Amino acid sequence: MDRDNDDPIPVSALQHAVYCLRQAALIHIERLWDENRFTAEGRVLHVATSEPGDRYSRGVRRVSALPLASRRLGLAGVADVVEFHRDGGGGETSYPVEYKRGKPKTHRADEVQLCAQALCLEEMTGRAVPEGALFYGETRRRVVVRFDDALRRLTEETAGALREIFATGRTPPAQYEGRKCRACSLLEKCRPQAGGRSALAWREQQIFSALDASAPEAGA
Repeated sequence: MDRDNDDPIPVSALQHAVYCLRQAALIHIERLWDENRFTAEGRVLHVATSEPGDRYSRGVRRVSALPLASRRLGLAGVADVVEFHRDGGGGETSYPVEYKRGKPKTHRADEVQLCAQALCLEEMTGRAVPEGALFYGETRRRVVVRFDDALRRLTEETAGALREIFATGRTPPAQYEGRKCRACSLLEKCRPQAGGRSALAWREQQIFSALDASAPEAGA
């Protein structure tokens, strides 16, 4: 699918890319999406933060559905919630909060998405964003995330890998990884055990095969 190279990369794509670069390309380049129980639960959890709003609670300003962007990284997106905490100098420090279904994961996909929001906020406000939080629906608890050098580096490297994929428009080949692939909502469209071809190419081949099978034989 054609894509303007000047278009920003969705911040949410970084989470997909950390989990699987091919998944990110299938969703954001080939425009494929299937919902499973996990994605449905996540969508329901985000309903409460999908409407823009601005309110104060215990001296903290909370803004929901806040648009974010970074020209340096070529990113754009919407934060679930950003809290603005007053500091001693009369200014505000941004504190992004991302809502997720389930519980904390063994990989860093959620942390990278949150860190990308922090990098956008730093560029937009000109102020450091040292930490944020992930709120998980299953545990009903926040997990504080420090935006240290290692996480910032991983986030920027992931954004760079996505820019390269988006620039070429090429979906990375599939590599079957057992449990991770089985948990992916795009398993049937990705078909990681079918030779690693583009999902669109595989689908087109199936269509042409079906047409050939139904066509009358020559001379019939």
